Amino acid sequence: MAIKTIQKLIRLLKHKNKELNNLIEHLHPRDLAELSEDLDEEQKKELFDLLNDEEAALIIQYMEDFDQVSLFKVLEKDRGSSILKEMSSDEAVDLLSELPSEDAQELLNRIEDTEEIEGLLKFAEDTAGGIMTTEYLALPENMPVEEAIIRLREVAVEVETIYYIYVIDEQNHLIGVLSLRELISAEDGTLLKEKMRTNIITVDIELDQEEVARIVSRYDLLAVPVVDDKGNMRGIITVDDILDVLEEEATEDIYRLVGTSEVKGTDLINASVTHVASKRLPWLIVCLFGGLFSGSVIGVFEETLQTIVTLAIFIPVIMDMGGNVGSQSSTVFVRGLGTGEIEANEVWKYFFREVKVGLMMGLICGLMITLATFLWQQSYILGLVVGIAMFSTVILAAVIGILIPLIFWRLGADPAISAGPFVTTIKDVTGLLIYFSTATLFMDMLPT
Repeated sequence: MAIKTIQKLIRLLKHKNKELNNLIEHLHPRDLAELSEDLDEEQKKELFDLLNDEEAALIIQYMEDFDQVSLFKVLEKDRGSSILKEMSSDEAVDLLSELPSEDAQELLNRIEDTEEIEGLLKFAEDTAGGIMTTEYLALPENMPVEEAIIRLREVAVEVETIYYIYVIDEQNHLIGVLSLRELISAEDGTLLKEKMRTNIITVDIELDQEEVARIVSRYDLLAVPVVDDKGNMRGIITVDDILDVLEEEATEDIYRLVGTSEVKGTDLINASVTHVASKRLPWLIVCLFGGLFSGSVIGVFEETLQTIVTLAIFIPVIMDMGGNVGSQSSTVFVRGLGTGEIEANEVWKYFFREVKVGLMMGLICGLMITLATFLWQQSYILGLVVGIAMFSTVILAAVIGILIPLIFWRLGADPAISAGPFVTTIKDVTGLLIYFSTATLFMDMLPT
């Protein structure tokens, strides 16, 4: 269906067919945004020339960052600034932050009132201030509900959401909140301060966006107010922005867990080979040197390995089991920190719980590999060596899988960075050391 639609859209654009407007009217802005990804620059310009500024702004908000930048490069600056004025303040700021600074400044110069947008541009893009919008409804505490409803009707099309009405005092301090239901169900003559709830969930303007998302998710909010250190209301963050944050943060963590960083602003389909390789190579180089270090460990025990060649058979299974356990431990721990399921004061409790889990898994896996080795090689000493190595490696992998991300987290770095190459490298080296040290200890008793 999508292929047929894009083919039809391209054909109508080419021939400037009058059916084009009819097609556009029947498509959702999200669908048009996706279809525009398959158009070349000239076709995109032709498509947006058919739209008014409000329609264009609505479609652009559904486009990926790199597609927005591509579009604004081909639009005339006057048209671009006109569309920018129709966008919500947070969406406009996101777009401007992706454009080259010269282009962004030129667009701002063509807009008369830029104080609101420039104010938002001052905040880091991954903070509450960077993702909030200043288009919200805040009313004085002494306003009667019937006046509030009239005011709501007047500004409904201009604000981001009408589901919450925020109540402020004369100093612009946020002192209460009402839901739309509470407002329209109140009797005429009732003041807002008599109906408002004062137990307000707020976020600080400098708070990290991931923590904001956690708060919105925890309290099931449609929007959360943003306040500064003086308690003044500065904006709101709506749930649609939170969904974008959750997707971005989850994607970032997944990529980092496997040792890459091709996240924000990357077109996965059309990105250059050089760009993609540059994002992946740093971590692969870490693994490369880690592998060389692991190889040097084997070299140290070369005499043991030459004497008892059978030991080489079990190297892959011990390293793979350690890798799987380490990956499980680090992934669950990093995700627990990210979702807030593991609180800061519970980290060590979780760590020692994981050690116990490692002991149990190590004991079970160690006994199983001991029995398998004995039945296969008919040597209980070899089975004992492999079993001890498996037991120790699994326990150590579980500890390393938690400890390395924990150290990064304590240092203020993203623990997901460590969960891939660092955990893998350290686990490989320690696993081999355990295995060959145990074999060397029992070497006189092992079959040659």
